[in-house]
Amino acid sequence: MNKLIQSQALAQLLEIEPYTLLGLLLFVTYLFYRFFLRDASEERHKNIQNHFANITRHFLVLSLLFFTFLILSEVDSEWTHFRRIAPYVGLVTLLWGMIVFVKTCRLIVLQYLFMSSMQTGVPLLLVNIFSLLLSIILVFWTASHVFGVQLAPLLATSAAFSIILGLALQDTLGNLFAGIAMQVDKTFEIGDWVEVVQGTQKTVGKVKELTWRSTIMDGFFDEVITIPNRVMAQAQVYNFSPKETPIVRSVIFRMAHGVNPDKVKEVLEGSIAGLSDIRGIPSPLCFISESNENYIAFKLVYNIDNYGSQYILADKVYRRGFEALEAQGLRMARPYIEYSAKTSNDVVPVPPTHS
Repeated sequence: MNKLIQSQALAQLLEIEPYTLLGLLLFVTYLFYRFFLRDASEERHKNIQNHFANITRHFLVLSLLFFTFLILSEVDSEWTHFRRIAPYVGLVTLLWGMIVFVKTCRLIVLQYLFMSSMQTGVPLLLVNIFSLLLSIILVFWTASHVFGVQLAPLLATSAAFSIILGLALQDTLGNLFAGIAMQVDKTFEIGDWVEVVQGTQKTVGKVKELTWRSTIMDGFFDEVITIPNRVMAQAQVYNFSPKETPIVRSVIFRMAHGVNPDKVKEVLEGSIAGLSDIRGIPSPLCFISESNENYIAFKLVYNIDNYGSQYILADKVYRRGFEALEAQGLRMARPYIEYSAKTSNDVVPVPPTHS
């Protein structure tokens, strides 16, 4: 084992300076959280605090391994058995330190993404890709500096294998890069209500997560919807969650002929003026949308912010409108059938009698 590990290079990596710098990096990460993520949601705070708790436990284990390695490295030559296990402990310490470093850098990236989305979540796809690339770099670097492995011949001989693997994972890689492209373009964010239209198929849901392969959404009835990222990238995606763009919705009330149109408009507009889930600006608007021999249709238009609550709000609007119209004595239209009585000139056939 000692012949395989370059003990001198390992000892240089496990000095007090790298250990101190790693501790400072963790401390700076914590300061970043305390000063720049104060307005994050409670769920975000719990998420970040769990990450810090996990990294802290790993750092304590690293500290135990590190000081154990230092003690074993400084023992007298007469303690040969203890000096022999020093490279083993040093290698475990280095690998554990790499884990702490990757987790800390991952948390920095996660907190940076949280800055642009304080109240809602962020997709873990970019964070996972960053962690994977950083881990690969550290593994190759360790193999080169600690074990003395020459990477150039290894990479040259693995080129053909990489091509075969790329062809085998063509669909997976297509979904992966499609997911990255959607995140770079900011097509949608976690928590947005989107409508995905591809041909004649339409899917509506709330974005829950963006993984390596697919986009996961929650439907109106809490069903889980999974759409491959390649399909999402090729489809038309309508985002209904931007705060600067309210969502326009409307309901129709059919009134009987003879009602005062101005009174109906005033009553319907005022009936939903106090609903907190409906925007006050622009204010609700009511107008006559249709008129025929059976009824006069009044359309009540209002603006909402939460696309997912549109059906619940529509129920509230109908209830408020019906109650307000009834209180003002305004009659709703009812279906009816016209018929006329027979006149005296009409001949009514009499069924025959039998004796």
